[in-house]
Amino acid sequence: MAAPVNPELTLQQQFGQIDIYVFDQILRGNIAPGMRVLDAGCGFGRNLVYLLRSGFEVFACDASIEAVAHTRALSAAVGATLPADNFRVAAIEKMPFPDDFADVVICNSVLHFAQDDDQFHAMLAELWRTLRPGGLLFCRLGSRIGMDFEQLRNGLFLIPDGSEWYLVDEETLLHLTEELDAVLVDPLKTTMVQDYRCMTTWVLRKRHQVVVAC
Repeated sequence: MAAPVNPELTLQQQFGQIDIYVFDQILRGNIAPGMRVLDAGCGFGRNLVYLLRSGFEVFACDASIEAVAHTRALSAAVGATLPADNFRVAAIEKMPFPDDFADVVICNSVLHFAQDDDQFHAMLAELWRTLRPGGLLFCRLGSRIGMDFEQLRNGLFLIPDGSEWYLVDEETLLHLTEELDAVLVDPLKTTMVQDYRCMTTWVLRKRHQVVVAC
């Protein structure tokens, strides 16, 4: 169950610039108080305002020193009492967190910045490694579900603004779900931004490990 909204705060103050699909997971209780949440590629902390205000055990990392410094300052500004060391400067493919670490791992608008197949799979492997059995992985990433893009190399496609994104398709995401032996929490949901990009929400649950008695 989500923590109650503070009536003294505006919705903007309470939730910040949270991604609407992260918000949906909170509303449905998939991200709930008492959970340890890791934001992998946190940027400036747009998805963390509500979690920090509500007393979640939040950890985050980003490759940008500036972004991590901002997220630490945000944590303090909203009254969270988390150690500064909870917020680390690190690439997603080399996160300094133990195996089975978090109840929820969020990776929002990051995976499509992979430079090739190897980096994409390395990032995904780290996200999965740090998620505990039974935990939730939330990914929102660029895709080519519903739009065509010019293919360049190694999974990279040309986006209309001239940038190069690593783009997946439906078949790839479903194959990866099966390869991870994961449970698909929701059907794939894709938003098409007119003549520009497709953003797909991919939410997985890590199965509990089965212990077989000898």
